[in-house]
Formats: sequence, structure tokens, C-alpha cells
Amino acid sequence: MANIIEVQNLTKAFGDFTAVKDVSFSVEEGGIFAFLGPNGAGKSTTIKMLTTLLHPTSGSIRINDNDPVTDSDLVRRSFGIVFQDPSLDEDLTALENLELHGALYGVPPELLKKRIEELLALVELYDRRDDFVRDYSGGMKRRLEIARGLLHHPKIIFLDEPTLGLDPQTRNHLWSYVQKLNADEGITVFFTTHYMEEAERVARRIAVIDHGVIVAQGTSDDLKRETGTATLEEAFLALTGSAIREEAGNSVDRMRSHLQMHRGGGRR
Repeated sequence: MANIIEVQNLTKAFGDFTAVKDVSFSVEEGGIFAFLGPNGAGKSTTIKMLTTLLHPTSGSIRINDNDPVTDSDLVRRSFGIVFQDPSLDEDLTALENLELHGALYGVPPELLKKRIEELLALVELYDRRDDFVRDYSGGMKRRLEIARGLLHHPKIIFLDEPTLGLDPQTRNHLWSYVQKLNADEGITVFFTTHYMEEAERVARRIAVIDHGVIVAQGTSDDLKRETGTATLEEAFLALTGSAIREEAGNSVDRMRSHLQMHRGGGRR
């Protein structure tokens, strides 16, 4: 099976602060890939480069055989994304949110209606399609965001901590939807999570990043063998340490301050 994501020697510097350092990994088409790391490890910066939101300082990326820097429009049409923070319009209904997304991506009207019906049925929201999103639970919003991310038939879906704050039952249901989409449509899944049991159960391959560097790659069993541990959580702690890290928001603030101090320091 060919690789749908290829990352070679990827580096991102913000002035004198290097957030991602010489990172290389690949994701097989149709695979389920977990990208794990502590807060501030470089996960979000890497995902932003993969999804065209940041330009690398050096190195190369291929997404569905396109370069996110020079072929950004083609790359954006190749993926859907569910952000860590909510991004739905809560003053619209579920149906209106999906219709708006379809229009933005140029999905033909004759296909859009059928696709919306299929996805709302899949995530068990069809009967609530005319309800305002502000009246949805957290789990329902996540399911709608996944449906929205898949509306334009992307080949890859990026899920940035999609189950954060959800109860165990909702988390299990959400992963069931994702695995069904992967099996039925062959969509490649790239996700981050701090719930190690999710990664151990769902991911076929895993990469662990820490301090901007990939410290381990392989299956869950590979990582456990490498560290001599019994669970993925134990392997993760052996690879990254047990010290509490600064929150991701503080890391972002630090990067912003570096950007302000060193304007023009990173390639744009």
C-alpha cells in the first residue's frame, strides 16, 4: 500500500526557538495513525504544517502526492479536519452547518443532499438535523464535526484530540464511527490524543514526538517491546518522562512572543 503522507526532515523554527526538529515519518493510505506527545512537544505545529496553516522552515511534506506549500488548494481538498476547539456555527442547525461547508467546498448540489443524509445517519444525528447546534451535547457536536469534515469525500481526516472532555461511552461511540468510516470508505485517519488506551486500541501505527523530535515509531506492540513495558501508557511515560509539562496554550504564547521578537525569522 502506498503512503498518503510523507514527511522528510521537517523543521519549524520561530526565531531562535525550534518547535519541530528534523522530523520524518510516513502514513500508509487507508491507515489509522496516532501522533502522540506531551503538551508543547510539537504536535500542533506539525499538524499545522501538514494542513497548510504553517510553512516549514526546512524539510518536505507530501500529502496525497502534493506539496502543502506549493499545492495548498489541492492538499486542502485532500483532507478533512476536526479541530481540538469547537468550530461549528451554533446559531445554525446541523443541516445548515453541513450545507454551508458543502457550498464552500463546491460539492455539487445533487450530490450534497445525498452525502449529508448519509453522514447524518452514520453519526446518528439525522433525526436532530433541524435542531440548532447550540442545543447539542458535547458528544453530538463532535459527531457533527466529523460528519462535516468528511462531507467533501477527503482521503485523509485529521482528528486533533477529538474525544477531549467526552464521557467514556461517547468516546467509544465516536471511535466506532471513525473505524467504520476507515473500513467502509478507506479514509486515512491521523489523530492525536492524550488517552493512551484509545491509541493502543485504535491506531495501527504510532509516532511519539517529544521536544520537537520523534523519539519512537511503530505499532503499539513495537513501542512496548522497545521500552520493556506492559501498556502503551507505560511506554509513553518511559519515552517522554513523567514530569508535568506546561499547558499547550502557554506553548502557543511562547511561540507568538518569539514571532513578535523575530519577525521574518521563519520562512513564509
